[in-house]
Amino acid sequence: MASNGNGYGRLALLASDTPRAVEGYEALQNQGDWVPLDEADAVVVLGGDGFMLQTLHAMLDAGRVIPAFGMNLGTVGFLMNRYDRRAAITARVNKARHWSISPLRVEAETQDGEIHVMSAINEISLLRETRQTAKIEVTVGDRVRIRELVCDGVLVATPAGSTAYNLSAHGPILPLDSKLLALTPISPFRPRRWRGAILPDRMKIILRVLDPAKRPVSAVADQKELRDIAEVRLEIAQDTALTLLFDPGQSLEERIVAEQFITA
Repeated sequence: MASNGNGYGRLALLASDTPRAVEGYEALQNQGDWVPLDEADAVVVLGGDGFMLQTLHAMLDAGRVIPAFGMNLGTVGFLMNRYDRRAAITARVNKARHWSISPLRVEAETQDGEIHVMSAINEISLLRETRQTAKIEVTVGDRVRIRELVCDGVLVATPAGSTAYNLSAHGPILPLDSKLLALTPISPFRPRRWRGAILPDRMKIILRVLDPAKRPVSAVADQKELRDIAEVRLEIAQDTALTLLFDPGQSLEERIVAEQFITA
């Protein structure tokens, strides 16, 4: 739930390598005594949603996750705040409200038997690698729910990621505190009328590739891709929390609600 974010005395500043973000980085450098990421209480992230995801994944991999305050110098900026070089950034970060989200823990097995463990903050998607349609068995909980999903792919999205690829694939938008996951097919052919499912986030999901030699499938967890997948097992990492900081009145929850009323 949301609460006041304060007490962040040491801040790190990171920027993507785009010209706008680099310019923003240079403009903010003199605003404070920035510290390295591994010494910071919170991090200011300049760029777009992709760079924010990259930063969060880097912190997960390093085993030290601190709150992140993004400023949009990218395109959509769904996970970001408005960029303002004139506002005192330290005061802004310490007035921010925080939202905690938990990523998906993904265990992917390739056709040669290798196991890869990944995290997905937005979604994990399975996609066909060739012109051949994918055939995927879908297990939710302890039961096989679809024995053969014939499709271009299938994805599982968190509430934070439900307005991204999931929405473009005609999946549902999920409230941030809903404790739900969206299981959404991508261009399904059979079963023709199946349009996906909304699942409690405590349930484990297994996606098994059928006939992988003829119909190879890749798995993409946010920005990380693995090819020639045999099976993916996933669940919410209930013991892992990522904290995003937002200006008052600009929370991720409000953006998720507002997205459902955009008509143009």
